[in-house]
Amino acid sequence: MGSRIITSWLFLFWMGLVLQARAQPVQQVVDVASRPGITQRMLVLTPPSPKGAVILLAGGHGGLQVQTDGSMLWGKGNFLVRTRNLFARQGLTVAVLDAPSDRRGPPFLSNFRQTPEHVADIKAAIGWLRAQANVPVWLVGTSRGTQSAAHVAIELVGPSGPDGLMLTSTILSENLGRPVPGMALDKLHIPVLVVHHEQDGCSLCRFNDVPLLMDKLVNTPRKQLLSFKGGVNEGDPCEAASYHGFNGLERDVVSQTAAWVLAK
Repeated sequence: MGSRIITSWLFLFWMGLVLQARAQPVQQVVDVASRPGITQRMLVLTPPSPKGAVILLAGGHGGLQVQTDGSMLWGKGNFLVRTRNLFARQGLTVAVLDAPSDRRGPPFLSNFRQTPEHVADIKAAIGWLRAQANVPVWLVGTSRGTQSAAHVAIELVGPSGPDGLMLTSTILSENLGRPVPGMALDKLHIPVLVVHHEQDGCSLCRFNDVPLLMDKLVNTPRKQLLSFKGGVNEGDPCEAASYHGFNGLERDVVSQTAAWVLAK
């Protein structure tokens, strides 16, 4: 009797490991042709039976320098980069966008985020994801990545564009370029979710300036502001270890935002 119990327990344990392995997202590095002679690299995580897809656009200079094994030379601590597995566990295919092949060195995406070439690169990424599964594709940006996400969503309308837009820690003021509220946001006819930390200490992302953004979203079929408090605040107020990067709040932020994205 004892041996049968042990055998049954081992079988159940083995089956549990198999089911857990099957539930893990599959990771791959993908290079998509986006412009003549140019490819757009993405680190893609695909969960079983995805219900949607998100393209994650990191902040800063955006040059993650994703290697063929999926490792990165920069940006591992970025809010969206470090939470990619959390998004995948919510049933979302995740594509973490790197700089394209002609921007693999400095300045990477700096002074490139609001260009026709950047739009073409992200258009190719959206098309690739749609070819993998017939699910909605959202653009999700954080910090400087919000300038990419918002600009591309404005420029790409219809079947080639995103199904929704999520802006986290949005660039709300800018001395050297165009902040997100300065864009033609009235052209957006897709759902928009704005996610911001009420204690964000970055001078370009003050929470008091969020109404400037929300008031410009006049033609979206669905919009909402999700605000958060608390967590951990360390180092540079514009970097990902501070409130600006939702440090310590990752699971709550991802679960709430993913639920909003997947809502019918």
